[in-house]
This record gives sequence, C-alpha cells and structure tokens, in this order.
Amino acid sequence: MIDAREKKIILIVAALASFLVPFTGSSITVALPAMAAQFQADAVTLGWITSAYIIAAAIFIVPFGRYADIVGRKKIFLLGVMIYTAASLASAFAPDAGLLIAARFVQGIGGAMLFATSLAIVTQVYGPGERGAALGITIATVYAGLSLGPFLGGILTDRFGWPAIFLVNVPLGLLTIALTLHSIRHEWADAAGELFDRYGAVIYGIMLFCFIYGMLLLPATGGIAWIAAALMAGVAFVWWERRTKSALIDLSVFSDNRTFVFSNIAAMINYGATYGVGVLLSLYLQYIQGCTAEFAGFILVAQPVIQMLFSPVAGRLSDRIEPRIVATIGMALTALGLSFFIFLSPATPLWVIVASLMVLGLGYGLFSSPNTNAIMSSVERKHLSLASGMVATMRSLGQLLSMAIAMFCFAIFIGPVSVTPSVYPQLMTSVTIAFIVFTLLCVIGVAASYVRGTIHDDNPA
Repeated sequence: MIDAREKKIILIVAALASFLVPFTGSSITVALPAMAAQFQADAVTLGWITSAYIIAAAIFIVPFGRYADIVGRKKIFLLGVMIYTAASLASAFAPDAGLLIAARFVQGIGGAMLFATSLAIVTQVYGPGERGAALGITIATVYAGLSLGPFLGGILTDRFGWPAIFLVNVPLGLLTIALTLHSIRHEWADAAGELFDRYGAVIYGIMLFCFIYGMLLLPATGGIAWIAAALMAGVAFVWWERRTKSALIDLSVFSDNRTFVFSNIAAMINYGATYGVGVLLSLYLQYIQGCTAEFAGFILVAQPVIQMLFSPVAGRLSDRIEPRIVATIGMALTALGLSFFIFLSPATPLWVIVASLMVLGLGYGLFSSPNTNAIMSSVERKHLSLASGMVATMRSLGQLLSMAIAMFCFAIFIGPVSVTPSVYPQLMTSVTIAFIVFTLLCVIGVAASYVRGTIHDDNPA
C-alpha cells in the first residue's frame, strides 16, 4: 500500500520531470537566432533543431510505455531522466548544428521514457475523484516550464550564451534521480512476464519516422514518397498487431472506446495548432520587431503563465463536470486567441500580442487537463501505460505537425537562406499564413473535442 508521503513524492518527481522537457523546448525558441548566428544556420535548419527531439519522442514513447509495463515503470522513468540529463550536457557542448540535432534526438529518447511512464504512475496511485487534481498539478508544472523557459532562456542566452539553456537541466535531472532512488519504494509492472513485441515496435518506428520525415520534407516531392511509405508501414503494423500474441498496442482500446479516440485526436489537433506559436513569435519579435532574446522571452511568458494558473482549476473541474465540456470551451478560446495573430504586422503594438497570448493561454489551460483526464480515465488499469504513451505521442505528433506547417511556410516563402533584413517581408508572410492554418486547424479541433463520449457515467479505471 502506498502511503500519503510516497504519493506526494511521486507527484513531485512526476512534476519535476514534466518541468524539464517543456522548459528546454520553450527556452530554445528564444535562442534560435543566437544559434543561427553561431552556426550560420538557415530557417529550415533551425526547425530541425526543434524537431529532432520531437521525432525521437514520437517514435519511442509507445514502445517504451509497453516495455515499462513489463519491466517496471519506475525503472524506465529513472533511465529516461538519466538519458535526458546526459543529452542536455552533450547539447550544451555541441560544436555544430549537426551534432546539436543529434544530441537533441537522444534527448528525445530520454523524454519518451519520461512521458511514457510519469502520467501512468500518477494515474495509478491517484484514484478517481483526486486524479483530475493530481494531473492538473502535473500539467501545471509543464506550463511552469513553458512559462520560465522563454523568460529564463532569454536571460541565459543574452548573458551566458545559448548552451546555458541545456546546462541548467543537469542539476534538475540529478535532483529528480536522487528523489526517485531515495523515496519511491514501489514498482509498477502490470504486464510482468509478458513478451515485448519487438517486431511491432520496429514496424511502428518505421511508420512514424517515414510519416514525420515526409511531413518535414514537404513541399518537396520526396515528402510525398515518405508519407506513402508510412501508410504502407501502417497497414503492415495493423496486420501484425492483430496476429501477434503480445501486441505492442492493444487495438481494441481504439475500436471500443470513442472517448479515448476523439480525446487523442483533439489533443493532437490542439498541439498542432499551438506548438509553433512560440517559434513563430520568437522570430517575429526578434527579427521584425527588433526585440532582444530576453525581452522576447518576457513577452512570450504571458501565455504559459495563464496556462499554469488555470490548469489545476480545469483539472479539478473535470473531476465534477464532463471533461469534454470544459475542454471544448478551452479549444474554442484557443482558436480565438490564434485568430488574433493572423493580423500581425511590423507595427502591431506589443500589448496586443500579450493580450492575445493570454487568451490563448486561457484556452489551452482549460483544454489540456480535462482532456488528459478524459484519456487516462477512459481505459482500464492494464492500459494506463498505453494511454500515457498515447497522450505523449499525440503531443509529439501535434508538435511535429505544427513545426511542419511552419517549416513548409519557411520553405515556400523564404527558402534555404539565412534570415537577413532582405527576407523580413517573406518571414512576415510565412508567419501570417502559418497562423491562418493554425486557426483553421483549431476550429476543426472544437468539433473533435465536443463529439467525444463521457467518462463520469462509466469509469473503468
């Protein structure tokens, strides 16, 4: 039996891990111009520095979630923190853009281990009635990372250089490792003794890599070929999973669970519509408006601060009110906030940008916790790691979709050249078109969020 103290430690450790990844990701957005200057990188290469982490995370989250069910979630969580911390150190000392991208990929493997297990552990030790609040706190730390990332990232970049962004992860990672080893006694391995579906994991990885790489190559014709290869791998994956005795993914979770399916779709759309906002606005503020990295980070902090404040409230609400109601309202507000950025110009007042970010943050804060509660509460206990993995996979795929949209616009309107004053008008066009697509995507997400099922009438977890 887990006592109250260990439950609190588990929540603290999950919160620390949930802080690490978004802190790094949001810090990088304000450091991109500094990286571009040091490595002479074009806009597309900058996109790869951001996307390399997400590619690895998307590919490895579900396999590590299943493997954690077999060998123990705490073991995989701990290994993930170690890999993430080591990769952060390697990123700080990367001598060129290529090695930085490689280190970010390894960092994504560690992040996959973290997100495949942390939510599953929290969901398992916190039962219905208290789960929404616990998940709300965990997700609030995600937003705390997002909040502090641009602000501290700007300060660190301006005063110590962009490598400092990665170096601050090291003590946080070591603290998380120490707490896990010293204070968490229990292990969770609900599928102990079962076989790991190695062939399914390989096919799954090939499928996602082909799809993601194809998306990021667009509009080049090679991108279409990679996406076609992903579809063929997807057919092979479904065929294999229906025949193997120990499947990587129990497909019945999708076929018999409307809430699970549509909540995951809504999550992917929401991340797809919002993740690229920080990258686009960072480039806009520093190149078009002439802000420093530190000041740009101060502006961008408006969104995640509001998210951090409202996420625990929304989580508690979703324990009493159907999550689809709260989440759908949040998705609608997110679409509204995104629509304001369509009208950005070189002369847009900064207070308008801050106000728009606050609306966006409110919408995102109301959406994420209830949506995560709906996903985690719609499955049986034996599928918690799968559900946790799918939450993180949808986040990664959504983030990649968002970056693919941004990089597509860069490729069409700017091309493979460094961002200089001569291409500022093209950068402005790229930002505008991307926000139009983000807004339309989020409108579709409102429908996906609303048509999901209910969880309070029948809670299998």
